[in-house]
Amino acid sequence: MGGMEFNKIFAAILVAGIVAMLGGFVAKQLIHPHKLEEDAFKIEAMETAGPGGAAAPAGPEPIMALIAAADVAKGEKIAKACAACHTFPKGSPSGVGPNLWGVLGGPKDHMPGYAYSGALLEVGGKTWTYEELNKFLYKPKAYAKNTKMSYAGLKKGEDRAALIAWLRTQSDSPAALPTDAEIAKEQADLGSKEAPVADAAKTDAASPAAAPAAH
Repeated sequence: MGGMEFNKIFAAILVAGIVAMLGGFVAKQLIHPHKLEEDAFKIEAMETAGPGGAAAPAGPEPIMALIAAADVAKGEKIAKACAACHTFPKGSPSGVGPNLWGVLGGPKDHMPGYAYSGALLEVGGKTWTYEELNKFLYKPKAYAKNTKMSYAGLKKGEDRAALIAWLRTQSDSPAALPTDAEIAKEQADLGSKEAPVADAAKTDAASPAAAPAAH
């Protein structure tokens, strides 16, 4: 290789190096990266109660005081979500779950021939009272761990009250409305703040005589 060719190769390498260095310098002058003051996309963390905040409820709040004035029509709408597994009319056969005619105030295993979960019959007594239905509907799996009921539950107290108020009408003999003593006992048992007590006018409107006929 002649001296001239060697010089050309060396010059080409040198020029390439200079161009690369200049390119990096120019790029730094044109682009000024800076640290973001906050994330471009915020990831919301689950809020937990602080020292002065109210803690999330560990279980269902009392609903007996809401029953008398509960929206029965709303309860019927909520019940439609249960129709995939349950039937409601008197005399209807069970589905995946038992028929629920007369469930409020009746025995937990009220449907003859249906194979109930053993766990369900071992907790909270043998009868579906207002209080036991409230606990169960809040979170079935927490109420009876091995229950067949796969439903996640109704977290809003007013929704549970509305559904239970409607279930009350699905009976030959609707259960009596909760007494003041029963309301007080539920509030003491669940350790929650008192629910608003319905006034007399609303109580009269929700009495068994005024309940809509079952369909």
